[in-house]
Amino acid sequence: MTNLPPSRARQVVLWFAVSLAVITYVDRVCISQAAPAMQAELGLTKIQMGYAFTAFGWAYALFEIPGGWLGDRIGPRKVLMRVVSMWSVFTVATGWAWNLVSLVVCRIFFGAGEAGCFPNITKAFTHWFPVTERMKAQGMLWLSARWGGAFTPLVVGWMLATGGEGKFGLGLHYRWVFLMFGVLGMVWAVLFYRWFRDHPKDHPSVNAAELAHIGETVHAGDHAMPWRKLLASRTVWMLWGQYFFMSYAWYFYITWFPTYLKEHFTGLGDLQRALMACVPLFFGGLGSLVCGLCSASLDRRLGSVALTRRVLGVGGMGLAGVMLLVSMKLTAPIASVLAIGMAAFFSDLSLPGAWGACMDVGGRHTGALSGSMNMLGQIGGAIAPMAVPLLLAATNNNWTVNMALFALSYFLGAFCWAFINSDERLHE
Repeated sequence: MTNLPPSRARQVVLWFAVSLAVITYVDRVCISQAAPAMQAELGLTKIQMGYAFTAFGWAYALFEIPGGWLGDRIGPRKVLMRVVSMWSVFTVATGWAWNLVSLVVCRIFFGAGEAGCFPNITKAFTHWFPVTERMKAQGMLWLSARWGGAFTPLVVGWMLATGGEGKFGLGLHYRWVFLMFGVLGMVWAVLFYRWFRDHPKDHPSVNAAELAHIGETVHAGDHAMPWRKLLASRTVWMLWGQYFFMSYAWYFYITWFPTYLKEHFTGLGDLQRALMACVPLFFGGLGSLVCGLCSASLDRRLGSVALTRRVLGVGGMGLAGVMLLVSMKLTAPIASVLAIGMAAFFSDLSLPGAWGACMDVGGRHTGALSGSMNMLGQIGGAIAPMAVPLLLAATNNNWTVNMALFALSYFLGAFCWAFINSDERLHE
């Protein structure tokens, strides 16, 4: 009897995951690039636009736990098909909003849909990847998410820009941009649902060798929300805390950063600002990739997966805060933006480890734990977009206080990582 090599169906799962991560960040970052045109057409102030940004963040946060728990209960296949379809519809609807109320409503439903994305991808990873491959998979996932967001300003800027006066663009109205991105998500949902299965043993493309390589990944037992275990665990509280503080700083890059460039470096042209707006997410993607590639080597050197994650978490977020403070002292636009990019790079050294810790600590409760962590993160992400314009109004449009708070948030995240032990288990 011939021993066949392992099939590679799990790589298709990874392809679906990374393509969805790109779509997710494209859909959510698109509005920051379209914001000036939307404000002008809808007659919105900066603070009112902040309501739209923060509406997404709060809805995203509040539906994280239900989305993750539902993945534990009925499986990521059904949940992802539903939530991707939902947020794609409201991506399209965002472009057709006619006033502040309709825009906020669209962003609420958009956020509620996106809330189920990453907890259910993480749940799928626990079924389809052996423990030794999960950090690399998370690194590729977040590289794709960050780079999807990084290049969105360029793509959307090109789609919105008009020709003439040395400019090159399609000159589309912003509503057609939202329409095209929404349709892309709907196509993904159909293809995913047709191909994917919750467990590799149920997929016809998975042979016995690949099943043996993956190992037993089905977690039997009750999938009810383990509130008592979550609330009693210091590691869980610190995972919640570090993600809250990281997201508070990170949301600056995907909401107000283009405005910061326009107001802080007034001599920059439109193309220069569009290129610089890519820097934090591009560097953040590199950080996620480096973490995913070097984690196995660090595990061997340090002798512990938990210690590797703690080192990357404390060091990464601590250095991110330092780089933001450095950026405030630099007056040259390129140097300052590169320092901000390095802050994003160091911050994302902790990101795959945070989601990897959810898989290890959570087990059959991975969806619930990762959903609750992301919920706390998105609460931080919901507060930041609203805090930025309020602080600007209170300080005569001075960005210094906001930048200092983002740096402080990174330092507090590093503090939390010092107390995270991913060897802890919520299940037997």
